[in-house]
Amino acid sequence: MKITNTLSGKKDIIDLAKPVGIYVCGITPYDTTHLGHAFTFITYDVLTRYLRFLGAKVTYVQNVTDIDDDILIKAKSLKVNWQKLGRLETQNHLRNLDALNFLRPDYLPKATKNITPMIRIIGVLLKKGLSYEKNGSVYFRVASDKNFGKLSKYDYNAMLQIANERGNFPLDPNKKDPLDFVLWQKEKPAEPAWDSPWGQGRPGWHIECSAMSMKYLGPTITIHGGGEDLIFPHHEAEIAQSENATGKKFVKVWMHTAMVYCKGKKMSKSLGNMIFISDLLKKYSPNAIRIFLLSHHYRTPWDYQEQELERAKLLAQTFESESAGGNLQINELKKLAPDFFKAMDDDLNTPAAIEALSKMVKSKKPRSGELISKCSQILGLKL
Repeated sequence: MKITNTLSGKKDIIDLAKPVGIYVCGITPYDTTHLGHAFTFITYDVLTRYLRFLGAKVTYVQNVTDIDDDILIKAKSLKVNWQKLGRLETQNHLRNLDALNFLRPDYLPKATKNITPMIRIIGVLLKKGLSYEKNGSVYFRVASDKNFGKLSKYDYNAMLQIANERGNFPLDPNKKDPLDFVLWQKEKPAEPAWDSPWGQGRPGWHIECSAMSMKYLGPTITIHGGGEDLIFPHHEAEIAQSENATGKKFVKVWMHTAMVYCKGKKMSKSLGNMIFISDLLKKYSPNAIRIFLLSHHYRTPWDYQEQELERAKLLAQTFESESAGGNLQINELKKLAPDFFKAMDDDLNTPAAIEALSKMVKSKKPRSGELISKCSQILGLKL
């Protein structure tokens, strides 16, 4: 099976003979679960299902960023405790995914429960002279890493502009370079804080994922996923701090999902143009929503159109009515449904795989009902 690697720009073969570790950047639990979330997580859900079907031993980790500026701001606006908000939104998110027949990750670590490994990595970077402490905050020295930018392939000015749009504070007087990013930030009044060698404070966003991914999957991860909006600065920063701390390659394959749009604009919390899964479930079946999402290739941006959901609804009903039980083995399946497996092997081409299932229905070949049932299971449909 091949997956497009954002770092190399090529389709890389996944070695199924070795354990496969998958780490996916999860939610910041203050307002979930919109269609963009679901599109990202269904990609890795189906990837995990397919790799396991092929015989790979997969460990899937998806984090919860339960301490973040956005959570604190939202909690303050609602006048609720930030921890309570995080717990409630995480529960809502998991409830939504369960309704869509998502596989629960093997590990769902929370940032607040992993402060110690974050502090440990920061300590290593300080010892190596790759970061610096100033007035209770610690920063990664970007200039110390000559490879910084290898994932995004942006030049310095482009990186600074994008970082500033995504939460960077270039005028921070403690910084030696406007692009240097926070590993540990000093405690602010009325905000949660933890003990550290540099005083009370909380971790920066990027160090959270480095610590949690390496805790469960080791220093080198097979596949690291997330939305393409995380390529820079988040994933770029993860590479820098992780590889400089361990001296090892951090990720073999970087896999990114495209943006989902609504009326031509990126679906996001800040724009308020989100389509929530909980609302769609009131009108459409889980199978219809999964087919709708998987009808878009994970690397292709797309715009939400409700008529596509209506088509997915009809297709779901067709698959449900045509499926049949059976005991087909993997070799027989591959022989009888070559187009489906060719599509899945080629960069998880789920739209082509669904098209192959549709053709099976129309063909009325012997055992087509069994094929539809077995292949649909790989896509996470409940028939």
